[in-house]
Amino acid sequence: MLIQMKDMSKVYRTDEVETTALNAVNIDIKKGEFVAVMGPSGCGKSTLLNIIGMLDNPTSGNYFFLDEDIAGFSESQLAGVRKQHIGFIFQSFNLIDELTVEENIELALLYHSISSGERKERVGAVMDRMGIAHRGGHMPSQLSGGQQQRVAVARAVVSEPSLILADEPTGNLDSQHGEEVMAMLQDLNKAGTTVVMVTHSPSHAEHARRTINLFDGEVVTENLRAAE
Repeated sequence: MLIQMKDMSKVYRTDEVETTALNAVNIDIKKGEFVAVMGPSGCGKSTLLNIIGMLDNPTSGNYFFLDEDIAGFSESQLAGVRKQHIGFIFQSFNLIDELTVEENIELALLYHSISSGERKERVGAVMDRMGIAHRGGHMPSQLSGGQQQRVAVARAVVSEPSLILADEPTGNLDSQHGEEVMAMLQDLNKAGTTVVMVTHSPSHAEHARRTINLFDGEVVTENLRAAE
């Protein structure tokens, strides 16, 4: 099992207010799955994704990643797991304006023990795969939204992670470019990468094999789509 969450809760506290973002959530995600997470704004989708990605910690409960309880991990240990296993795709692309397309993608490899030559080779291969090889020397500001998201996907997958976390990856795109990104995620999943995606779009959720619906921080339904 890649991910197991047992009675996991997340509570945000201030002096005056206590907000429960996730309440006793139990979720299992197997290696190679494509899972969509849906629900209204404020239901805990992004909080769930942040905890899966080890960018945030649960308040209570257990989170097992590759059968290891990571609750006691230090920040450096969590960073090591993220670096080795997880790629992130964000709605807002999160590209660095001062770097070229090629440099933005290569950035994901700089913290790995990979030679300069292998980095260049991997970046070139992933740009070819994403259809942006001719844009390698361009700056993000010179690209369309769809092209920027292709760069963001390339950056997420260049380190060959076992898990891709996508937070509203089509939210800033028109329908055509949105479908292109969904096709890329499906291709990655078919090649063996686990994908967990937060989305508001029922049509995009249809690309996933399973949909988890959240409401007020709780899992209310899970739907499994028949294999095609």
